[in-house]
Amino acid sequence: MKKQSVILGLLISVISTPAVAKDSLGIFNSWGAFRDPEIPRCYAIAESEEITGKAERKSFASIGFWPKRKIRRQFHVRMSRDRSTNSRVIVSIAGRRFQLTANRSDGWSQDKRMDAAIIAAIRSATSMTVESVGRDGSPIVDAYRLRGAATAIDAASLGCSRLR
Repeated sequence: MKKQSVILGLLISVISTPAVAKDSLGIFNSWGAFRDPEIPRCYAIAESEEITGKAERKSFASIGFWPKRKIRRQFHVRMSRDRSTNSRVIVSIAGRRFQLTANRSDGWSQDKRMDAAIIAAIRSATSMTVESVGRDGSPIVDAYRLRGAATAIDAASLGCSRLR
């Protein structure tokens, strides 16, 4: 129970939005589901369990829903360190590799099709890694456990199903 409280507090703090009311939709192992009714948006989110090297910030993976924008199941990661501008960001899940669109610290699926493929892989796997090369040339590897991810994604989807 203590770990869930820590996860809840941490996950709320890593979302970089102004102080907006966030409703917890549930904590499912290392994944949480939340709703911001004012925006409106919902998301499933987890902090990385392991990182390679010294982190500059908290890293996390999320799947977001924005009903007003008609965006459903958008995959996003924040890396633990800034990447080199000429390096790729790769998500590896159960032997599948996905190259993300990225800026210095964040990565997103290239399109809705990739979102669907990543989320399908997340639902059937036990772990995921996000890899790149840092500005200093050293590897960035942020690893995630996926137990509870499918339930958190479903909770976020349901949480936004009636928000318009």
